[in-house]
Amino acid sequence: MTTLAFDDDGVDVVYDGTEFRLEKALIEEATEKSYYDVTDHEVLQIVADQPTLQGEPRRVGDILG
Repeated sequence: MTTLAFDDDGVDVVYDGTEFRLEKALIEEATEKSYYDVTDHEVLQIVADQPTLQGEPRRVGDILG
């Protein structure tokens, strides 16, 4: 199971029991988008090779809004 916790500077991730941080700049570089326009599904795709995407994707800007 993967857990994502978003804040204005990046995302705290727990993936397969490993905790790490994805910084805002890294996410923007990987997606070629503004951090606030990136969706939670896109972040999951950075973390996992074949993530299980459930529900509608949500923009980081909406999650933090």
